[in-house]
Amino acid sequence: MAKSEPKSRTVVEPLAQLDLSPHSTSSPIRSLSLSSLLSDSQTLIFAGTQSGFLILLSLSAQNVSFLKGVLVGNSPVESIIVLGEVGKVLVLCDECLFLVDSLLTQPPKKLSFLKGIIVIAKRITSSESESSNLSEINSVNLSNYPSTSSSTSQRLLQKLGSGIRANGVKVKEQEQHRQGNNVFALVIGKRLILIELVLGRDTDSLNASVVILKEIQCIDGVKTMVWFNDSIIVGTANGYSLFSCVTGQSGVIFSLPDISSLPFLKLLLKERKVLLLVDNVGVVVDAHGQPVGGSLVFRRSPDSIGELLMYLVVVRDGKMELYHKSSGICIQTVTFGGEGLGQCIAANEEGGSGKLLVVATPTKVICYQKVPYEEQIKDLLRKKDFKEAISLVEELECEGEMSKEMLSFVHAQVGFLLLFDLHFEEAVNHFLQSETMQPSEVFPFIMRDPNRWSLLVPRNRYWGLHPPPAPLEDVVDNGLMGIQRAIFLRKAGVETAIDDDFLSNPPTRADLLELAIKNIIRYLEVSREKELTFSVKEGVDTLLMYLYRALNRVHDMEKLAASENSCIVEELETLLDESGHLRTLAFLYASKGMSSKALAIWRVLAKNYSSGLWKDPAVENDLHDDSTDAISGMENAAMEASEILEESSDEDLILQHLGWIADINPVLAVKVLTSDKRPNQLSPDEVIAAIDSKKVEILQSYLQWLIEDKDSNDTQFHTLYALSLAKSALETLEAASSSDNVGTRGVEQTKCYDFGKNSIFQSPVRERLQIFLQSSDLYDPEEVLDLIEGSELWLEKAILYRKLGQETLVLQILALKLEDSEAAEQYCAEIGRPDAYMQLLDMYLDPQDGKEPMFKAAVRLLHNHGESLDPLQVLETLSPDMPLQLASDTILRMLRARLHHHRQGQIVHNLSRAVDIDARLARLEERSRHVQINDESLCDSCQARLGTKLFAMYPDDSIVCYKCFRRQGESTSVTGRDFKQDVLFKPGWLVMR
Repeated sequence: MAKSEPKSRTVVEPLAQLDLSPHSTSSPIRSLSLSSLLSDSQTLIFAGTQSGFLILLSLSAQNVSFLKGVLVGNSPVESIIVLGEVGKVLVLCDECLFLVDSLLTQPPKKLSFLKGIIVIAKRITSSESESSNLSEINSVNLSNYPSTSSSTSQRLLQKLGSGIRANGVKVKEQEQHRQGNNVFALVIGKRLILIELVLGRDTDSLNASVVILKEIQCIDGVKTMVWFNDSIIVGTANGYSLFSCVTGQSGVIFSLPDISSLPFLKLLLKERKVLLLVDNVGVVVDAHGQPVGGSLVFRRSPDSIGELLMYLVVVRDGKMELYHKSSGICIQTVTFGGEGLGQCIAANEEGGSGKLLVVATPTKVICYQKVPYEEQIKDLLRKKDFKEAISLVEELECEGEMSKEMLSFVHAQVGFLLLFDLHFEEAVNHFLQSETMQPSEVFPFIMRDPNRWSLLVPRNRYWGLHPPPAPLEDVVDNGLMGIQRAIFLRKAGVETAIDDDFLSNPPTRADLLELAIKNIIRYLEVSREKELTFSVKEGVDTLLMYLYRALNRVHDMEKLAASENSCIVEELETLLDESGHLRTLAFLYASKGMSSKALAIWRVLAKNYSSGLWKDPAVENDLHDDSTDAISGMENAAMEASEILEESSDEDLILQHLGWIADINPVLAVKVLTSDKRPNQLSPDEVIAAIDSKKVEILQSYLQWLIEDKDSNDTQFHTLYALSLAKSALETLEAASSSDNVGTRGVEQTKCYDFGKNSIFQSPVRERLQIFLQSSDLYDPEEVLDLIEGSELWLEKAILYRKLGQETLVLQILALKLEDSEAAEQYCAEIGRPDAYMQLLDMYLDPQDGKEPMFKAAVRLLHNHGESLDPLQVLETLSPDMPLQLASDTILRMLRARLHHHRQGQIVHNLSRAVDIDARLARLEERSRHVQINDESLCDSCQARLGTKLFAMYPDDSIVCYKCFRRQGESTSVTGRDFKQDVLFKPGWLVMR
């Protein structure tokens, strides 16, 4: 995989070192192993030399010391395997296995007859479910062993049977075998032998026996080996192969080029994977030999590879390099020797905390310890490599090496560092990613200490990498001073850590301060949605209002003030008042329930709108003239005030502000009075008394709401409403009839009834008056009649006279004043007496007051209702002056109609008699119908023979005996038909004439 440029970071630091040259037993180190299981404060280091010595070193309190050395064999110590659980060490030397105690207090003991061992590997298992139990594998077939110095003993064991120890070797048998942790794979020639090391119960003794578990045919030239779960991976000069410890089958993972470095295998304990080295490329495979992830490309082919948590440690030629396992990036390079130093070996703790690493040169042992993650992160932050620091923390959190709270802590720390570096947007982005940071931590950047919220601010400077919090103005000023110093130093040739963008294009103080405030606003806006304590909520909302005001974001100020908020009014009212943000202050008062103060502000604003002293930013526009803006602003103030009053039950407060709202918009005044939002309704008497007598429409609208919506049955309100409508109708009638005063005066008179778009009613006042007079029965008609008696409101008078039962006056108005013949005739129909039509005819023919007779109306009346009139009375009533040609046809038709009705009545009478006679005849025929019963006749119900028994017959001709008739009843036949519910008709019963 492609490798990025190395990123400098201190992951490990030197802890201690020891030069083995002064010791007589020293020779070039060939193998190395660690054990930290003796105690938490001490680590044992085992080093095997080229000359066959095993050296024991102790690392304690940052000091490494030589403890003891013991001669194991005459050839190099190839492998050292620490059996920490039992305090023993297994050593491969002289192609044999030796067992020593961990403190080298006893001479090494050679194990069994096994010789010619090339490579040894201990079995490592990840879980029981992924690893087979080797005790279930069949016993090895010793007859297949080649004839060696030990084959005679093996054949002897085969003859003697199991359970017999000979020369320290015990052949495994399923019944006696006990699977332990000390299971190893050995390569002897072309044989791969799996053994278990059985140690004695005495911990101080080196007694041990070897149980042979399995033998597998291997390949020649094995140089390195790893046993993981059920897979044994071996490496030769030709490539890497995988063997199954269960089936013994093998397969090639991949082959190496003809010219390549020696094979090398490294078991990655943390990931439970295996690293295969191909020259300078490390390929990671799983337990099945399948490549996983990407390859790791090292700078050179290493001598040895160690593991330190997330990193691979590669050593060669006096240099140690740490590569990140996931990214493959070289994180740190440490030099501990020069070129040509010789082969170097790296070893790490396999069962410890993973914080210690030991590197051995031919003559030295150097110990390194992992730098704590916090120190690594601090180092990155000091170098201002913020992205790398966050990346490291996130990776540690994913690996389980660091808590989520620590990740939040680092985000907050990075945010503060960026804030003081004037990168406000990035700083707030990190603040928002910190789940543990409290919004109160930014309060000191907004308001100087001491303030109301000083005690809420955590006194935590994190790692002390940034200055104490200060107001944003000071942060910006100090940052600009730092930029100026950096520019001066750059000119002097000194490198600085200031952002190059700031150096090339220095920002202005105003721009930086505005950017800082905008981003702090963004953080506080998000913080409002979190669950905060009440005191912190107060600080967030109040200081947010401060910041809005600093940028003059009027819309946001008003939106915050009008919404549910935790702002402290005492902290803001002076600020908003002095800065002229009265609308915001009014919204704030209203949201806090301080309705009286809010209404007082809206009243002042409405007055200032009308005088042109104050403008609403929401409606301020150069394209509109001042008068339009003033009207819009006044209505806006009235609307906001009305919304407050609609929910208020304070009657005095409502009536106090009703007047100025009504002056601006009567519709809003009516909404205030008729609101259903308030819990307790207003007293109608108090409201009516408080309404200005000039605001007639408001009074009428309120009374209409009481009567129609609230179903008030108070006759006082009904009468007052009728009188008010009548007065308005009279004024409207006078204004319409005064043709000489249509100018300015007429406009002024009608202005109170029609305020442009704010007109309350859509229908004319006379129409409303007429509808109410007809629909209501609770007003006093005489009182209304007294008011309109001398006016031209004839239809209204007719309605009132009708309420009073004065039929003659109603007919006179309808017929003579309004000349509405249809309405007059309809009224006569409602009266329901024929004399009403005669009375109406008299009015048409003799209208009185010098008015000409209304012959056409009279003829219309005779045409429509002449049939119901007495012809003699009509003839007596007709005026001698009535033209004969006008009335002759009508009178003739009336007489003919009378004769027609008479004869038609006679015909109907005779037809009725004929129908009655037919019905009687049909009934007689039915009753005289005969039914013959003989000996074979059966009852339709019980099927009994009737004979001479009594029987009954139903209308549907069913016949039953008398007994069944008594049981069935006379209305229900044996078929189930109920003649009371389902009447039966026969064709003979119907009258056909």
